[in-house]
Amino acid sequence: QNSSEMPETITSRDAARFPIVASCTLLGLYLFFKIFSQEYINLLLSMYFFVLGILALSHTISPMMNRFFPANFPNKQYQLLFTQGSGETKEEIVNYEFDTKDLVCLAMSSVVGVWYLLRKHWIANNLFGLAFSLNGVELLHLNNVSTGCILLGGLFIYDVFWVFGTNVMVTVAKSFEAPIKLCLSLLLLVVFPQDLLEKGLEADNFAMLGLGDIVIPGIFIALLLRFDISLKKNTHTYFYTSFVAYIFGLGLTIFIMHIFKHAQPALLYLVPACIGFPLLVALAKGEVTEMFSYESSAEILLHTPRLTHFPSVSGSPASLADSMQQKLSCPRRRRQQSPSAM
Repeated sequence: QNSSEMPETITSRDAARFPIVASCTLLGLYLFFKIFSQEYINLLLSMYFFVLGILALSHTISPMMNRFFPANFPNKQYQLLFTQGSGETKEEIVNYEFDTKDLVCLAMSSVVGVWYLLRKHWIANNLFGLAFSLNGVELLHLNNVSTGCILLGGLFIYDVFWVFGTNVMVTVAKSFEAPIKLCLSLLLLVVFPQDLLEKGLEADNFAMLGLGDIVIPGIFIALLLRFDISLKKNTHTYFYTSFVAYIFGLGLTIFIMHIFKHAQPALLYLVPACIGFPLLVALAKGEVTEMFSYESSAEILLHTPRLTHFPSVSGSPASLADSMQQKLSCPRRRRQQSPSAM
């Protein structure tokens, strides 16, 4: 039940409503800062995102760290269980199984969290921000290109309006001092030191990139990767094209920002690049129809097992990954699953 939990699939209706909900959230945060004391709000959010950041970073580094544990490592199993009610009405609130390896990853992530709380260092901020980005790309799922175009197109208008039309976006982004800065419900910030060469790791003049500018194009690029696999041509043309387009769009954003000395809506450059470049490739290859008719829910990707349940369900990341690989390697036990579950 837990290992086959599906990720959050974004429908066309969700994509169309997302910019409206994001705008309401952003404006609400702006008014919240105007009415209430910024100090207390940041203190509350610091603790909230401190916990979430540790969990996200632990989940991110867990698969990588498993390679470094020796075979004779004493790996004990634990279970964290919270229930509500009793008897037949008993309901599980939290049922999470973990092991010693997970505790080691959690301890390492906690060091990063304490480092940020004590020093407010930009590297610790970015470690948390990138962990949230990776988890966001993993947990959010686009099932077709049309939905992706609706989502990116709506956020294109949203980003341009709130950056160029008002000072709301920049004000909210600069007001937060949480371990990761909140721009709206999903758009957190990664910071890039502009004076890195002069001051090294002690740099303090930063350019900011919202995590939504990473996650939203990221889930679209992930969709194109699944489309590449569905073509069964052993090439990742659309993935590499969109990936290079993203780098180009981000570089253009930074260049324009330095030229005009003004905050830039990154999606203004990222959306045309991430949609336009793959579309040109599809036109050249005569695969436009295939691209827009592709539904990723019809594909089973055996090479991309997902861990979409952390941290509120049973099973440690390592044990679930091992279990999934065993299922994939046993043809007699293999059963049809949705691509999201895989």
